[in-house]
Amino acid sequence: MPLSHLHSISLIGLEALLVEVEVDVAPGKEKTSFVIVGLPDNAVRESKDRVMTAVKNSGFNPFGTASTVNLAPGDLKKEGVLYDLPIALGLVAALDPIPTKAMGEYLYVGELGLSGELRPIQGALAAAMLAKEIGKKGIILPFANAKEAAALNGIDVIGARHLKEVIAFLKDPSTIQATSNKLSCDLFIQAPLLIDFADIKGQSQIKRAMEITAAGNHNIVLSGPPGSGKTMLAKALGGIMPELTLEEALEVTKIHSISGLLKEGQHLITTRPFRSPHHTVSYAGLIGGGAYPRPGEVSLAHCGILFLDELPEFSRSVLEVLRQPLEDRKVTISRAQGNFTFPSDFICIAAMNPCPCGYLGHPDKPCKDSGLQIEKYRGKISGPLWDRIDMHIEVPALRYADIIKEKSSENSLAIRERVKLARTRQHKRFGKIKSNSQMSSKDLKEYCALSSDCQEILGQAMDVMGLSARACDRLIRVSMTIADLAHSPKILKEHLMEALGYR
Repeated sequence: MPLSHLHSISLIGLEALLVEVEVDVAPGKEKTSFVIVGLPDNAVRESKDRVMTAVKNSGFNPFGTASTVNLAPGDLKKEGVLYDLPIALGLVAALDPIPTKAMGEYLYVGELGLSGELRPIQGALAAAMLAKEIGKKGIILPFANAKEAAALNGIDVIGARHLKEVIAFLKDPSTIQATSNKLSCDLFIQAPLLIDFADIKGQSQIKRAMEITAAGNHNIVLSGPPGSGKTMLAKALGGIMPELTLEEALEVTKIHSISGLLKEGQHLITTRPFRSPHHTVSYAGLIGGGAYPRPGEVSLAHCGILFLDELPEFSRSVLEVLRQPLEDRKVTISRAQGNFTFPSDFICIAAMNPCPCGYLGHPDKPCKDSGLQIEKYRGKISGPLWDRIDMHIEVPALRYADIIKEKSSENSLAIRERVKLARTRQHKRFGKIKSNSQMSSKDLKEYCALSSDCQEILGQAMDVMGLSARACDRLIRVSMTIADLAHSPKILKEHLMEALGYR
């Protein structure tokens, strides 16, 4: 009986690493035995019972054999149910020879049911990316994951419903047609809006700030009394942001696939994520973590929006871990197994009340909180965190007279077109997909030279407002976004003054 070699994957963080599956089968002297080595976890160890039963119910007799499965490299922890399919194929190949060349052309992942059916798995897109990277002809996986993997061009994606179908395909490739990876041209057309900016009464200045936020990918905090529209404005922001590019969609889908968050029947995420964690979230839930780290909310919001409602209600220790993702747009988590880096390029929208009761500065309702209570409430947010938020906006309470007097306002589609034009200017400026909020110190010197009038205004603002060097740089980035919306090649005095008004 031959020794079989197949390739599968191990998911470590957001990366898929190559795993060689070796299956050796010999005649059993006394009774059937099945051993798996190579640092398997409990789910992998239990696969021997699933595999043996699935192989039997697929028409083969694996009993009376001594099987040894090695998952290499031996020092890499193997987790999950991804290895059921390659282990079963290695066992079947010993009982009913399969062409060695055909077996070596593909990468295999899949969970087996006792009947031999293939069940969906997590991380199909990451597996397909690895198969393409290492030069495999294709990937064989459960049919339910085929369209997800087929979002990647350049490899054959073979989706099977049963172990018998995979065996038949390896013997005769004409039995299964590769899943098409042609994406529809209208795939990334924006979905119908849940909240249109035209539906939000009043708050014209806040809508302008949200437009700037979307155009430059800036972080923003909205402070105002209950019912002033903070949450509604945050949820409407996605409707004025540009559509995802294919590269962004693949990256977002990969993160959600590995996290097991793709909805049933969903194969590619085509709209920007909107994540709104509850204020009881732990720091590991927010930035990611665990013995074998998985992405947190900041990574699930990658290329989209992270909405932190009732910001001071979050634990201070949780808020402080936001510093790195807000500054570096990535999260690095260190464990004994190594360092894990997750992307976290998102727009952070925070909403809060001005005081514990919520009515400080309200025109009609008096505030009932003492100065000490207000100071303690706001003190939950540290200065360094405030410094990393580009725009600080006061959202005033609306009176009934203000609402009924208002004329019909712009809808989200009109605002989105301006945002897309501003983003296009930024992409041309940098020569790649990059927003103003991502400008480095070198970029600021190269693209954001200030006139003498602007430098004088900025100097006075730093002295009067006590701005740090970081806050000053963020102020210039916001000013550049305002200039882009105005189709101006450089920052003018009025652009800087408007940016100061949002600080």
